[in-house]
Amino acid sequence: MKKIFGRKSRTIQKVKEEFKNNKFNELLIGIGYKHLAVRKELFDRFNHKIPFGKFIHSSCWIDDTVEINHGVVIYSNCCIDAYAKIDNNCILNISCSIAHNTYIGKHCFLSPRVAIAGFVKVEEQCSIGINTTIIDNIKIVSNTQIGAGAVVIKNIETSGLYVGNPTKFIR
Repeated sequence: MKKIFGRKSRTIQKVKEEFKNNKFNELLIGIGYKHLAVRKELFDRFNHKIPFGKFIHSSCWIDDTVEINHGVVIYSNCCIDAYAKIDNNCILNISCSIAHNTYIGKHCFLSPRVAIAGFVKVEEQCSIGINTTIIDNIKIVSNTQIGAGAVVIKNIETSGLYVGNPTKFIR
């Protein structure tokens, strides 16, 4: 039996059974913050077996050119500008602002009030803390965690934890 968060889980099989019994028709994963590896594992396990839905709160403004992939959850008051792309299995918490031509990679978690300028690329499994600001034309590598209130003004080329204004590598 597979362990999730260190506990034996029967719910994985139950999810598959309930889908087969037409109890639901799409799946969303509500795990975030520091559990992005589990979020990715669950997405990969169910992908191509159960369809993933999208949840976009009605108060959001999203340009018609934005691409939002499967399993994405976008909370209230988010704003996503032209030609941005939100890849599979991401969570954008309340009041995030994503500017034009920005890419958010698979399995990312954006905390409340994250502000990302244009032409930014955030790779897979990144967690961006509350009230973080990222200036334009920045690249952030996979498996990066950015602490609350950080200001990113340079590319982040090494995975790890970054905090401060401007951001500094911690570990």
